[in-house]
Amino acid sequence: MPDELAINGGPKARDTSVKPWPTISDASGRDFGEEEMELLGQVIRSGSLGYQYGSMVKQFEEEFAARHGSKYACAVSSGTAALHTAMGSLLLEPGDEVITTPVTDMGSIIAIVQCNCVPVFADVDPLTMLIDPDSIRAQITGRTRALMVVHLLGQACNMDEIMAIAAEHNLYVIEDCAQSHDAKWDGRDVGTFGHFGCFSLQQSKQITTGDGGIVVTDEPDLADEAYRFHDKYYDRSGDGRPIDRFGMNYRMSELVGAVALAQLRKLDRIIGRRTQTAEALMAGIDEIPGIVRATVHPKATHTWWRVACTIDEDELGTDAQTFTRAVVAEGLPLRVHTGRGEPICMAPAFQNYAAYGSGNFPWEPPYGRRVEYRLEDYPNTNWAMENVWTASWNEGYTLEDVADILRGLRKVSDHYRAQA
Repeated sequence: MPDELAINGGPKARDTSVKPWPTISDASGRDFGEEEMELLGQVIRSGSLGYQYGSMVKQFEEEFAARHGSKYACAVSSGTAALHTAMGSLLLEPGDEVITTPVTDMGSIIAIVQCNCVPVFADVDPLTMLIDPDSIRAQITGRTRALMVVHLLGQACNMDEIMAIAAEHNLYVIEDCAQSHDAKWDGRDVGTFGHFGCFSLQQSKQITTGDGGIVVTDEPDLADEAYRFHDKYYDRSGDGRPIDRFGMNYRMSELVGAVALAQLRKLDRIIGRRTQTAEALMAGIDEIPGIVRATVHPKATHTWWRVACTIDEDELGTDAQTFTRAVVAEGLPLRVHTGRGEPICMAPAFQNYAAYGSGNFPWEPPYGRRVEYRLEDYPNTNWAMENVWTASWNEGYTLEDVADILRGLRKVSDHYRAQA
């Protein structure tokens, strides 16, 4: 007879008040140490905390570009700043349309709207939640100028199909790699396929500075635009170029650059730890009836920002929401993928076209098109929001933690199968 579920009054699979899970919010799930302290000390002793006077940010840019085989890198103050820098460097016109995914952070959309462009949403694959190339094709109009694809949870989008679509329609491609440091498609790093690759260093990411970001590109003209856009179009070369556009102040400080450099040099170790435990979890899930592990494309190398699963409702005799509640009650670190529970474009900001003042710019004619954002247009996204549950993953997880998660999942699976 299966053990009584915690949600029904039984003991939890893991008492997190006694044994909490490692978390990205503190040192239990993060790899910080002497390397960061040493480089921070160098910055303090130098007295040069601004990137234009120091060496840490420049070194971080050089090493990040070299690691990804990119010609240029521009370090910025956040992942959102990275995306805005990339968008701003394309010099698009007000009302131009950019196709992206409804499963993303607001940072992706801010970059589009703050460049006076209109976000248009393609649907996703229901299990990976990655943007669906066929849905991209269906959203292309005469106004489409760019694609912003999001490599989600640590896994790469299908860049073969996406780049073919972009070439066919002469579109720019921005890759949002915030969640997918070191992920690969067919052996090639994410961020190196499109015109720009944009990375976040926010607290939860595979490597972190608390907040920060970086942009990579192989295009010299785009790199020049990015360097100037992120620094108010100031000329730091000494050539005396005029301030010929309005840009942003997205500079990274030397203190952040020092932490970024130390973290970058640990990336292999961090990804190695995440991969060992995440793959052990996925292998264990394969042995539990009724639970379906995350789908990983054969061409993709996953770097496990989150782990994702769903269930076979017929085999377990219950729905995903009921199963998830039972799993959470067991003390396991799992939840539905997003707290919104709906495509991002259903938020009031989109429904009210609320970007600037009281008008509807950039959606309003004659600049843009009043795109309708309707829940029914994203069936796969809706299914994923209700049926795919995930856990934030980090380098602090151990194989013992994995065993506890698997024991809890099997307990819940056994309970529902016994009732089916």
